[in-house]
Amino acid sequence: MDKQLDLLQGTLDMLILKAVSLGPLHGYGILLRIQQISKDRLEIQQGSLYPALYRLEHQGWITSEWGESENKRKAKYYRLAAGKRKLQTEAEKWNRMADVIAGILQSTPEEV
Repeated sequence: MDKQLDLLQGTLDMLILKAVSLGPLHGYGILLRIQQISKDRLEIQQGSLYPALYRLEHQGWITSEWGESENKRKAKYYRLAAGKRKLQTEAEKWNRMADVIAGILQSTPEEV
C-alpha cells in the first residue's frame, strides 16, 4: 500500500483551516504542518495550496499579513479569521460522511 494517500476532493480547505487554527503559518509552513499532523500520509502540492489559500482569504475565512520567515525571507503568514465556524461545520460534515461510508463498507449480505 502507498505510504501517502490521495486527498479527497473538497478536503483541502478543511485541512488548511485546521492547520492555521493551530497557529499562524506561511504557505510552505502549512504544507509542512499538514504533512506533520497526517504523520506523512498526506502531501499537499504547492500548485493546489496557493489557489486554495487565495480562495479562503477571498471568502474571509483566513487573513494574511507579511512577515519574516525562519530563514529571514519575506513570507505571507495566514491565520484563521471567520473560518473557525466553517472548520467546525466542515469537520462535522466530514465525520458524518465517514460514518455513513464506514457503515456501508461493513454491511453484509444478510443486512441487504
